[in-house]
Amino acid sequence: MDITEVRVKLMEEPGERLQAFCSITFDDAFVVRDLKIIEGVTGPFVAMPSRKLTSHCPQCGCKNHLRASFCNQCGKRLKEPSAARDDDGRAKLYADIAHPINSACREMIQQRVIRAFEEEKANAKMPGYVSSYDDFDADDYAPPTTRIQPAEKPRGPHKTPAEKPQTATAALHNKDFGAGIFD
Repeated sequence: MDITEVRVKLMEEPGERLQAFCSITFDDAFVVRDLKIIEGVTGPFVAMPSRKLTSHCPQCGCKNHLRASFCNQCGKRLKEPSAARDDDGRAKLYADIAHPINSACREMIQQRVIRAFEEEKANAKMPGYVSSYDDFDADDYAPPTTRIQPAEKPRGPHKTPAEKPQTATAALHNKDFGAGIFD
């Protein structure tokens, strides 16, 4: 299995630990998005995509993140659950969505992503720089061979906002109530 593409989006806030987001493509067939490049004590490292861990409210059953003091649904005060701990004794608040199974794979990803990150930082200093990473939604992802530049990105089947059908919410915000969904 080979990494055939790495796209990097640099963060614009100097001094922050989060340096960039990236996506990697394996064998021109499988993409993993939202890897993070974080500045660590010994240099940058790659963090895998993750999600916040949750617990359920004892009153209404709604999911809430582990550090929540009150339920997002019913407002009940929550007890802090006994979160799992990592090897250093820190509470585990996130779980990886995708991750390498062995250290050889992790090292391969780390080396390739950090190399692409360094190249992207150098490219960012050039005039006319455009990031190689796009924030694609699931519905409008374009493979690298047919990639559409952001300025030319279509808006679905509708070319202009005037041609786009109006939703009920949009109609309520529209200043002209004379015609529309309420007729």
